[in-house]
Amino acid sequence: MAMLADQVDAVIGVDTHKHTHTAAVVTPTGGLVADVTIPTDAFGAKRVLAFAREHAPGRRVWAIEGSGSYGSGLTTYLLEQGEWVVEIDRPARPARRNGAKSDELDAVRAAREALSREHLAQPRRRGDREAIRVLVCTREGAILSRTRAITHLHALVVNAPEGIRNQLRKLSTDDLLERCARLRTGPSQSIEHRSTIAALRSTARRALACEAEAGDLESALELIVTRVAPELLAEPGVGVVSAARLLNAWSH
Repeated sequence: MAMLADQVDAVIGVDTHKHTHTAAVVTPTGGLVADVTIPTDAFGAKRVLAFAREHAPGRRVWAIEGSGSYGSGLTTYLLEQGEWVVEIDRPARPARRNGAKSDELDAVRAAREALSREHLAQPRRRGDREAIRVLVCTREGAILSRTRAITHLHALVVNAPEGIRNQLRKLSTDDLLERCARLRTGPSQSIEHRSTIAALRSTARRALACEAEAGDLESALELIVTRVAPELLAEPGVGVVSAARLLNAWSH
């Protein structure tokens, strides 16, 4: 495969952050032409494209760090404008002298990194792929929160007053969730008893809410996966969530 330096007249490296991006135009031999820092909004995206057209008017490629995170908005805009964009992994950067930081140097490094590679990664697709990704990630968060709530619920039962513990300690997890979600307090109970019941009820309801949330998200995933790749769901042992993860991994 031909090296990038033989295919373009300039590489624009972009160091991305939450509030600003820094772009640097680099020649095929690695020399810096110009750099600019722009805000991470629509105006900034238009400004950096105008900057590229001025300083790299010929064949150019954008080497963007974090094209799937902080750089996703800029990457989408550039692709919509017909620009060639490649993805550069964000490296673990050592601390610079006196703790100094240079976004310009990091942008130049991204461009030179692209020039040194034989194989360049294309940014992941958005659209269906991004819809699947956000649903999968959010569902995983709901599952994790449910697991944490259940762990906490069992710990509460272990340390509960004897009367409460005897009622709950032999229940299965599902039964424990349902029972604790319906617990009520009475005026004759001690402050410890009432507080423990309130904690058990709140924790159980949190776990059940997370379970319902995960179910809703999985239903939304199923609609997309069924439309995008019904043949994948037809494979033995492939469910909605595993199919969604496969589609994400093979998003190109």
